[in-house]
Amino acid sequence: MATIEQALDANPDELIYRPLLLNCRGTLRIRLEQPELAENDFREAISLSQKMGAKTLELRASISLARLLCKTGRPVEARPMLAEIYNWFTEGFDTDDLKEAKALLEEVSQ
Repeated sequence: MATIEQALDANPDELIYRPLLLNCRGTLRIRLEQPELAENDFREAISLSQKMGAKTLELRASISLARLLCKTGRPVEARPMLAEIYNWFTEGFDTDDLKEAKALLEEVSQ
């Protein structure tokens, strides 16, 4: 966690890796049983990715948030958010990220 914090603080104006770092920190926070802080990290990663137009990073953070929402009993919130970014893609459906998103969408649709 300290390494991620250092990376986030090292150069706050350097945005390219920030969504990945936030997603990673959110994942660690889940393991530390800090779901509210994890959710904030995932939402910040999504927002920043959207501003950057980084759709793959947005997808990864959306998958993380959707998993957390499902785990905390909020799958109804997860589905539309994940479906929106998933449906943006028109190719690359054989990539791990899109396969994972599709599987998760199928899971929350049941």
